[in-house]
This record gives sequence, C-alpha cells and structure tokens, in this order.
Amino acid sequence: MAPDMKIYSMLLIIGGLLIFSDTNGQSRRLERAERAYAAGEYYEAVDLFRDAYTAVNDRELRTELVYRIAKCYMKLSEARLAENWFRRAINRNYDNPEVYWYYGEALKMNEKYEEAIEQFRIFSELMPGDPRGETGIKSSELAIYWMENPTPYEIAEVNFFNSRESDYSPAFANDDYTLVYFTSARKGDGNSRHGATGEYFANIYESRKDRQGVWSTPVPLSGINSEFDEGTPSLTPDYREMFFTSCKAVRRRNNGCQIYQVTRSGNDWGRPEAINLAPDTLIAAHPAISPDGLTLYFVSDMPGGVGGKDIWKVTRSSINGPWGTPVNMGSGINTPGDEVFPYVHPDGSLYFSSNGHPGMGGLDIFRAVMRDDGEWSVHNLGYPINSPADDFGIVFEKEAERGYFSSNRGRRGDDNIFSFYMPPLYFNVDGTVNDLDTGEKLPGSTVQMVGSDGSILNVSTGENGEFRFMLRPGVDYVFLASREGYLTDKAGVTTRGLDRSRDFTVSIDIQSYASPIEVTDIFYDFARWDLRPESMVALDRLVEVLNDNPHITIELASHTDSRGGAEFNMELSQMRAQSVVEYLIENGIASDRLVAAGYGKSRPRVVDQRMAGVYPFLPEGTILTEEFIESLPNEEQRETAHQINRRTEFEVLTTDYE
Repeated sequence: MAPDMKIYSMLLIIGGLLIFSDTNGQSRRLERAERAYAAGEYYEAVDLFRDAYTAVNDRELRTELVYRIAKCYMKLSEARLAENWFRRAINRNYDNPEVYWYYGEALKMNEKYEEAIEQFRIFSELMPGDPRGETGIKSSELAIYWMENPTPYEIAEVNFFNSRESDYSPAFANDDYTLVYFTSARKGDGNSRHGATGEYFANIYESRKDRQGVWSTPVPLSGINSEFDEGTPSLTPDYREMFFTSCKAVRRRNNGCQIYQVTRSGNDWGRPEAINLAPDTLIAAHPAISPDGLTLYFVSDMPGGVGGKDIWKVTRSSINGPWGTPVNMGSGINTPGDEVFPYVHPDGSLYFSSNGHPGMGGLDIFRAVMRDDGEWSVHNLGYPINSPADDFGIVFEKEAERGYFSSNRGRRGDDNIFSFYMPPLYFNVDGTVNDLDTGEKLPGSTVQMVGSDGSILNVSTGENGEFRFMLRPGVDYVFLASREGYLTDKAGVTTRGLDRSRDFTVSIDIQSYASPIEVTDIFYDFARWDLRPESMVALDRLVEVLNDNPHITIELASHTDSRGGAEFNMELSQMRAQSVVEYLIENGIASDRLVAAGYGKSRPRVVDQRMAGVYPFLPEGTILTEEFIESLPNEEQRETAHQINRRTEFEVLTTDYE
C-alpha cells in the first residue's frame, strides 16, 4: 500500500496490553510494539509483536499477539500473511467477533471469495446489527460476477514508470500527455526508510515521452520534495498550479499530513505553501482539483466525517481567492470504511477508491455522478481495473477512455502504475425484410436507418432481402422498411450504454395491402359498439401504422357474424367502425384519412392459408357463410367460425395523401 496512504491510516489502539506483563523485558517489548502500531509504523510493529510472541508463554497473551500481528499485515496489505495469522487467531478461539470479518477481508484480497462469504456469514450471526457482514457477502458475490464478466478495458503494467519500490498516483502535467508526475518510494538522495512500510520516503517524480514514444528515466521533481513524504500530485487544467500531499513523520509520533499548493513560474515551480485544512496532527491528503480550479477535494480524518478516512471538499470563488471551510462529501460518497485518492474527470465526474463500498477486495476504484435529484450514483469500475488487491490513484486523458492507475496486484505486492485503455467499440446490424403473411424474403425493399444523433441512411435489400448497417456508440436507431404495395414497418436497436462491441440482428416483417388487413384484438360488449379497454393496445398499434405510413388513407370496416337480423347487424357494425375512427382521430390521425364502413354480416370471411394452418377444420378458400358454419360437426368449431367473421379490418384506399 502507498506510504502516504498508510500514514493517514494511523489509528490509536483502544486500551493497552495491560495483561501482557510477565516480565519487565516483555512489558517493554510490548510497549514498543504498541507505540509503533499507534504511530502507524506497522512495518516495525509487526516485527516487535512477532518478537514478543516468541518470548512469552501465556496462551491468552499469545492469542492476542497473533491477532495483532494479523492486523499489522492487513495494514501493510500483506493479504496472504494476514490470512494465515487471522486463521491462527480463530483456531486459538480468539473471542473478538471482528476476527471473522478481518479474516473474510483477507480471503477476499486473496481471491478466495467463496471462503470469504462463509466468514462474513459467521460474523453476521455473531454481530447481527453490524452491516459489514452483509456488505462483505454482497462484495464477494459481486466480485465473482465481475471476474466472470470483465469490462473491455485492456490493462498493462507500465515498466518505464515502475521501480522495485512503490510507484503510484500518476498525474498528467501537460496537455499532450507526454509529461507525467507520479509518486515513488524508490531510493533517492536520502537513505531514510519509513517505519510504516519499510520503504524509502516517497517523492514526486517526473518522466517525459519523446517524439519516438520513449519515456525518459524518472527523476525527482525539482523544488518540491523534502526529506519526508511527498506525493499524490494534482494539477489544474492549464497545468500552472499543482497540489500535493506532504507528510512529516517523526519517529513514534504522528505529525499528520498537509496539502500544499504551488504555482508554476516559467518552467519552474515556485515555493510550495501549505493550505490550512486540518489541525497538524490530523490528515489532509490526496488533493484533487476540479476542472474549473475552484473546488479542491481531499481526504481527511478530521471530526465530522462518516467514518474512517473521508473525502471532503473546499471551494474558492476565484483562482487567486482564499479557500473556504471544508465540507464533508456525505454518506453518498463516504462510508464507515476509507474513501481515498479522489480524482475529478474533465467531464466533472468524481473517481475515488474505497474499501467501504462493495468491492473486490482491498481498495476498489469507483465513479460517482451527481443525479438530477442531488444524490450521488456510485459505480464500481469492475474487473480488470479493479482486482482483489488495492486499486487506486486513477487519471484519464481528457477525451479518451485511456490513462493510468495504481495497484499492488502481482507477486511482489508493491504499488505499481498500470495503463488502461478502452478499445474502440464496433456495432453492426444485419437484418432482413420479409412478407408478413408468407415469410418470403423481399429483395429491392428500401430500408432507412434513422439515428438519434441525426444520422439518416438508405439502402436497398439484396436478393435475399438482407441489409446491413454500421452503428455508432451511444445512439438509438430505427430501421424503416418500405416497398411498393406494402405498409412501412420498423424495428429498433440501441447502442446506448453498451461497453462491449456487438452485432445486432433484426427482422422486419411488412404487410401487403393488396387485400384488407384485419385489426386483431378489437373487443366490444355483446350488442354494443363501445370499445373495451383491452382494445386500446391494438388501436394504438394502428395509430403507429398510420404514422409510419403518412401518405395512405384507409377504410375502417366492421363485420358481424351471421346471427341476428341484417338491419341490426348493419347498424351495429357501422357504429363499431365509427368508434374506431373516433379513437384514431382522438390520437392525432387526420379525419380525412379515415372512412368508417359497417358491413354487418354481408361479407363473410374467406379462409386464407394462414387461417387454415391455425384451424385445420377450415379448408383454405372456404367462405364462412351461415350455411357452411351450421354444417360444422360441433359447437366449438361453429363458435370459432362465428368469431372469425366478427372482425375489424382496414383497406388502403389511396397512397398519395398530402
């Protein structure tokens, strides 16, 4: 884990190890270990606790030391060692239920998600009011899903930035992305090592890419670094102002971290000045400046937070104005865990890392966008940007899904810088145009593609009725198929929100209007002409057909079955046809495009091929006269034939309506 990240993680141990006083020597050894842990010097503390463990015989004391050693390794992101020591604590019947939660977290970081779920369930049973158990279960289940369904990002370790020590938190320092600042714990001019990590104190380094695409050997950034920790640079969009973290670590004492700002003078940086955001003994770290340069996001453990390390913000009214009072980002962003390493994308969205939101293990990177209702929508970036390890410190190029981030994944467990890149998305649609009634492919049909981005393109279908279009990301498309003698119909697809390339397939069935077209699912109560509510779906579809075919006029024809008097049926059918016309007019169809006609029982239905396939007892070509219906062998078949005669149809009268 990054040195400054570990510095801000310093926590005071609640209570002392008072029971651990077998001898004066043991007591002094334990006191040294406790002071190192309280100062955040986990690298030294773990050795001191291990020395104490080997020197004592008391079983209760040794069990407590096992737990303390495990927590040190957890703080150091040594997940494999932490897993082993938490397991030992459980095997020794350690009586603090939190051991199961920590053990689950260590298993998560080692990609053992099914085992982690078991431990989180035990923790939830022992601590039913603590939400961390359910969050751990949800996180593990999501991690399994994310690894089975990775995002299309391509990632690679950036060897020209990375060293044998920790390298992290890259930032672009010019507008063509050929100059990068980053934090590194590699050996520099000094030889001091950090008690928290065992690495050298971190400094800000720079590397520049030449015209051949070769990056220079990283060198310390002149005028910025000191004998202590400096890191996590963030620059304004004009690259004239920089913010960074500086943490002074005096042995066995937590002096906190401060954020400094510095302005470029020519090609050199001026004198850094501290921003007074938190008391000296608290944390103010990981600055992230907004695109307009007026809001500074940062991490702090100051009072008033949600829990752990929180993200705060502070604003100024102008570039040269003073900073206001820090404001906590609230529970939409912050959790009882740690939220760290904020970054503001040029589009205004906020990226940060968290071990409190559901994630894959350790720190995961999240994207937060403010919704219209003023609440934050927080989204995990998923695998492979996130991993079971710590992932943090992301930066994007302005107009591309490309950039760098930091992670301690890998064999060594040190922080390294990785590149990420979203390959271009490719979308295509292949379709066919078919006759609705016969299924025949229709070559020579016209298909018009209309996109929500304003794009319009026309093609003719091939000999098998096929067509093909290339599509753009983030667009809704409608495909309108037309052909002489047929009604225009359509299909639609969308590439909006898709993050993977995809080929779509559509089939557009268009209907010939050479003969009347039945409008199915039109329902009336017995002997009435009022449309029943369930008819509206079919009529709305007819409205859509008329809107898709704005140059046609139609006759709406209503037919009854053969039962009842001719005059009554004629009048009833006319009223039913008129009710359909009125509905269409109410829904925006011009009245001069519509003619209502009632035919009563004067036009019995002729059985076509499709109908004969559905009802084998009705031979194709048969006219469903009253005489034929009465000849059918049973009441069920006779009622079916009557129902077929009761219908509403439309017939295209003209095709040149203006």
